[in-house]
Amino acid sequence: MAAPEEQMAALSVADGAPAAAAEGGKPKKEKKPKADKPKQQQGGEGKKKETKLGLTASKEGDFGDWYSQVVVESEMISYYDVSGCYILRPYSFAIWDEIKNWFDARIKELGVQNAYFPLFITEDVLMTEKEHVEGFAPEVAWVTKSGSSELDRPIAIRPTSETVMYPYYAQWIRSHRDLPLRLNQWTNVVRWEFKHPTPFIRSREFLWQEGHTVFATKEEADTEVYQILDLYRRVYEELLAVPVCKGMKSSKEKFAGALYTTSVEAFIPTSGRGVQGATSHCLGQNFSKMFGIEFETEEKTRQHAWQNSWGLTTRTIGVMVMTHGDDKGVVIPPRVAQIQVVVIPIPNSKLRRQCSVVVIPIPNSKLGEEAVKAMLDRADAIAADLKAAGVRVTVDRRDNYTPGWKYNFWELRGVPLRLELGPRDMDSGVAMLARRDNGGKQSCAWGELAAAVPKLLEQQQAEMYAKARAEFDSCIERVTTWDDFMAALERKHMALAPWCDTEESEEEVKRRPPCLAIPLATYLPLLFMCDTEESEEEVKRRSATKDAMGAKTLCIPLEQPDLPEGTPCFVTGAPAKCWALWGRSY
Repeated sequence: MAAPEEQMAALSVADGAPAAAAEGGKPKKEKKPKADKPKQQQGGEGKKKETKLGLTASKEGDFGDWYSQVVVESEMISYYDVSGCYILRPYSFAIWDEIKNWFDARIKELGVQNAYFPLFITEDVLMTEKEHVEGFAPEVAWVTKSGSSELDRPIAIRPTSETVMYPYYAQWIRSHRDLPLRLNQWTNVVRWEFKHPTPFIRSREFLWQEGHTVFATKEEADTEVYQILDLYRRVYEELLAVPVCKGMKSSKEKFAGALYTTSVEAFIPTSGRGVQGATSHCLGQNFSKMFGIEFETEEKTRQHAWQNSWGLTTRTIGVMVMTHGDDKGVVIPPRVAQIQVVVIPIPNSKLRRQCSVVVIPIPNSKLGEEAVKAMLDRADAIAADLKAAGVRVTVDRRDNYTPGWKYNFWELRGVPLRLELGPRDMDSGVAMLARRDNGGKQSCAWGELAAAVPKLLEQQQAEMYAKARAEFDSCIERVTTWDDFMAALERKHMALAPWCDTEESEEEVKRRPPCLAIPLATYLPLLFMCDTEESEEEVKRRSATKDAMGAKTLCIPLEQPDLPEGTPCFVTGAPAKCWALWGRSY
């Protein structure tokens, strides 16, 4: 089945330039973030030297470097010896766990069961469905040796599992009583990408779930496609606070061998690119005919089954980081955060309070032992109350770092809420709450924290989504002409345009030369400008803006604006059949 890894534009995160395979079929060498020498500052008496925390790249100034840094410095990933493969550290894997647990519970409510199929595929089985295999052929990794001995036949490592599972579906399904068959597996797959690897977004090995279901009728299959698609929308919008657009893929962009493909599409305003978030496919009867999946109907006739496949990957985490992160680090929505609140004790009441959601008691050498113990005991008591209220909380008891260093540490890791507890708070019976997403602060009495914090986390979740939704919507421009289409792309926006829905017109968008990225009326006068370096640079800038190149259909939105009869296609001028969402993409 198709994952969001499939059919991605060859564009790097770092610079937006097309990324092709290196000559001779060698993959591009992965660019790892530069490891700056840690800067240290001398702490006070008895304190260890503290490593300064933070990012050297800004999100707006250099998005690619910022992203490469933030996923490493926040301890979400570590780079591995094999290019394109990454170690998912606990902070990121905990997010995947939350997604997995939520989604798994809901597909089980629909009647889906979990199973597991082997990693390896024989060559003859892989080649069963020609169109399907051709779509994955460049990405298939092969095992050719066992120790020092050559294998008689090479064995493929699954890029997806249709050809692994369907021969056995054909054995298991004999009658209409065996249907529906609805299986899902949580697993890894390998796709040997030749494009620029990008953590979470494009990798050679990634984690996902893939559902493969079989029905007696097309109506049942259609119903499930959209049920799953809406669950994917909810993963992004309700868990990750990331807005998406539900839509149908064009015939050119659909999954190889499918009848039709639906997807949820996210968008990263900072880079001006769309991201295919997840896909839900109706395979029709194509695969059942190839693999002989037939059943006897109630009328005693033989019929090929209708099939679906659908998948969601760890790409979700990358989209979340890109959407919410800032120059301080990642910003994690409370519902998927491994730690929702960090409690930090503060030794000096004059210390400037900052933001984070972590409860951390900070002992002060100036305080007496009894006062320090009372502060730590109170921090533990607050944490216990929050845990009892269902909040994931930790207390930072480290006494060899300053409060400011701890604030930076937890902000970099995106903990939603920081709870500060200082000497004055101890005297007043309150704690200071600081939000990671917007820096907002408020004090709260100890006895009210267990009720107030869960509400504040939910408020934070809602406001993060509302902010991201407003940005997403502001990046969609409704256009009707080619010139307006290109202008929208140059502004790093998506374009919603009337389209005749043909593969030829979609190819035409990619084939048009760079000079057509600007109106002819604007381009011609530039050709006759005075012969100066400034005028030459202006022609180059306007005629070959890379932000305007590499566009494709993201989806045909399920929610369609009115389309008056006779509205021309913005590409060909032929009568438009639908509104399509276009943009540059990862």
